[in-house]
Amino acid sequence: MQPPPPADKLPAILLDNVALTLSSAAGPVNILRGVTLAVPSGQTVALTGPSGSGKSSLLMVAAGLERPSGGRIRVAGTDITNMGEDAAARFRRGRVGIVFQSFHLIPTMTALENVAVPLELNGVADAWDLAAAELKAVGLADRGHHYPGQLSGGEQQRVALARAMAPRPQVLFADEPTGNLDSSNGEAIADLLFGLNADRGATLFLVTHEENLARRCQRVVRLESGRIVADELSRASAVTA
Repeated sequence: MQPPPPADKLPAILLDNVALTLSSAAGPVNILRGVTLAVPSGQTVALTGPSGSGKSSLLMVAAGLERPSGGRIRVAGTDITNMGEDAAARFRRGRVGIVFQSFHLIPTMTALENVAVPLELNGVADAWDLAAAELKAVGLADRGHHYPGQLSGGEQQRVALARAMAPRPQVLFADEPTGNLDSSNGEAIADLLFGLNADRGATLFLVTHEENLARRCQRVVRLESGRIVADELSRASAVTA
């Protein structure tokens, strides 16, 4: 038997026959139906498909925010399939970043404090200095002491992105990261996402319904009715090869 490959050679995300079934008043609902997918380290992947196809559910399962009903999941070299909520949260610290459409900033904390939170949870000694550096990286060096309610939607998403990237994660998940933004702010956030991927090598796995954003990824995976129906390399892959 061949020994397993070293952790740094494993896919950043590995889904093996993953299923997700949820209960409803009308009976069980099959959200994901045997999804198998391997994402190499550093790759940018867009997950597309119609509303209700299971895109966000697949991201939630891959990020350890939802436990699958079947199959296996490995992220950053670790099997997270059967992790409980607390164990999954500990695993994500420093290894996985998540950006949501609705920002999910803590309203009673400043931008700087929001970005510093995951660093402090990781016990980083210079958390505040690093948080300030991350805000500068997303163009908000002068907005650190403002609260979310004092920031525009584009600025709040920049803070959310800085918070996700501050611990230098191996994998960044983004669920419709430009969905609540106008075209100008959406393009700016996309530029930051792909710039951080290029600069730091983090794997980017994003859910989007926007074709322009999907085309910027190296790979486009299409989901329909909980199944992968297309998996193609994009022109962006040829440009970056």
